[in-house]
Amino acid sequence: MEQNIGLLAAWNQADAVGRTVALLLLLMSIATWVVIVIKALSLMRYKRMIKPSKDFWHSEDLASGIKKLGDQADNPFLLLTLEGRDAAAHHRNTQAHLHDSLDISDWITRNLRYTVDGFTARLQSGLSILATVGSIAPFVGLFGTVWGIIHALMAIGASGNATMDTVAGPIGEALVMTAAGLAVAIPAVIGYNALVRGNKSLLLHVNAFAHDLHAYFVTGARVSHISENGKVLPLKKG
Repeated sequence: MEQNIGLLAAWNQADAVGRTVALLLLLMSIATWVVIVIKALSLMRYKRMIKPSKDFWHSEDLASGIKKLGDQADNPFLLLTLEGRDAAAHHRNTQAHLHDSLDISDWITRNLRYTVDGFTARLQSGLSILATVGSIAPFVGLFGTVWGIIHALMAIGASGNATMDTVAGPIGEALVMTAAGLAVAIPAVIGYNALVRGNKSLLLHVNAFAHDLHAYFVTGARVSHISENGKVLPLKKG
């Protein structure tokens, strides 16, 4: 007897538990692709901000440098610059606060680190979904397979017809769940690893920029701005 083996046949023959597992895998797959697309587009947008951050150091003063960074509210390089500027001004112009016990270098470091940590948290948001899906989707699919096999064997036993053609179809349909679990997990794992690698590359630029900003707001010059005679070239404060 010819068997119709496939996703539709597996869905039609599944019970409530099997269909719940299938829907769960579908939701995991949708969540995975939504996170991958959103985070990938966001990462590409942030990486386009790297070049203006390098042009920043070719500015004549701080005000013109800030203009080169753009006006995006979530630009990490702009946020670091504004935070460093405000922290330096706040430390120099106020008295009788607890932060007076910190020198200006420590105070600016603390504020820049808060900004970097906040940006890092935004980059990593959503990645836990990919890690979770990549870890549990194969087991969810395996559970669906085991449950489907049990359900199929019980139906075959009740019918009393245990020939090869009656066994192969239901068992094959149950195994579809394992394949579905892998199909959900593999993109999640690949997407997670790719995004983590991209985030690390971006954070290297952000941390380097923060380091140069720290040197500038503390000493008035960027550490890596060295002239031919070995002197540090200052960026005029605006």
